[in-house]
Amino acid sequence: MRIMHISTRLILGGSQENTVLSCEGQADRGHQVSLVFGPIYGPEGSLLERVQKHGGIQLIETPNLVREVNPFKDWRCLGDLRRLIREWKPDVVHTHSSKAGILGRLAAWKERVPCVIHTIHGPPFHAYEKKWRNAMYILSERVAAKRCHVIACVADAMRDQFLAAKIGRREQYVTVYSGMEVDSFEKASQFRDSVRRALGLKDSDFVAGTIARLAENKGHDDLLNALEPVMKERPQLKLLWVGDGWWRERLMDRVKSMGLSDRIITTGLVPPEQIPKYLGAMDLLIHPSYREGLPRTVTQGLLAGLAVVAYDVDGTREVCVDHVTGRLIAPGNLSELRDAVVWMMVHPRARAGMVRQGQQMCRERFDAGRMVDHLDSIYAACLERRQHMPHSPGAAAFNESVQS
Repeated sequence: MRIMHISTRLILGGSQENTVLSCEGQADRGHQVSLVFGPIYGPEGSLLERVQKHGGIQLIETPNLVREVNPFKDWRCLGDLRRLIREWKPDVVHTHSSKAGILGRLAAWKERVPCVIHTIHGPPFHAYEKKWRNAMYILSERVAAKRCHVIACVADAMRDQFLAAKIGRREQYVTVYSGMEVDSFEKASQFRDSVRRALGLKDSDFVAGTIARLAENKGHDDLLNALEPVMKERPQLKLLWVGDGWWRERLMDRVKSMGLSDRIITTGLVPPEQIPKYLGAMDLLIHPSYREGLPRTVTQGLLAGLAVVAYDVDGTREVCVDHVTGRLIAPGNLSELRDAVVWMMVHPRARAGMVRQGQQMCRERFDAGRMVDHLDSIYAACLERRQHMPHSPGAAAFNESVQS
């Protein structure tokens, strides 16, 4: 098949990693794959070099595909995408992220691409956004849902939230759990001693780690507010923040003012292939994010042998099952967050039991190869159905075939 993926920005992030793994897996299976993306900028880092090293994926940067709402550039981007689709002639257009998902689906539908797929990695509308923006996003998603054949979700929670907002029809939706490079994370523990020495950590330190951009809604402020008293009472508790972002300077100023500079270690940007090493240095993964699709970090932490404390948002509970594979906390409940971290510190055997159950579940559900196989079956079923019922949205029978 000729498969064109469209994603807004090729930065370091969960949806982008998912997209790149899909592209790599499909190219390795003999498909012709292209990846269209907008300008890469900012402190979050880039996955461009990784895709270039693979060599089997055609990279196409389009300058008008920008994250912010910009009517002039958005209109030009729609034209750019239509032109690229006409020139490349894909069998499948698979869009990712909100902006690329809206414009990419409109362009592919206009150009009568045989199979148009969109993956929801996380909802663009949420409780922490302005009402007018949420209304705009929901309206745009409703329009775009009528211009694609399948809507794939990285978690069941995405389907439920979109249907509740009256976006698309139930028979269009299929859950394709986000794939991980399972083997590399299961080997994380072998790096524990060397990474801890490099970071200046003692064997007796209890390291609670966070892997996320230093940005809005990721919960770093909540960690400081919740854990400051615990860190002063328990000198062995250290925080390891892996990532970078626009909020770095402000957060580190807070850390200094709280007198915790020697208790919080930051790594800055870390390439995705290095993440297992830092997970291996941790004793606990904390993920206090206020919005997610399916949190890849939580899955990766469990695979790496870590129990998890996470906010109960979106698809998180499909990985972090409360008191089974980790502890789920109501978003913003700082006392519960504090108590859960302390509980994990003083119950090592229970923590280990959660890890065993989490590893088994993640190994079966979140393997990257399984994700690519599932996508291949969805594409094939969609193309087969298009031959018989050209250019109409999916139906229940089609959904049943791709779910299997």
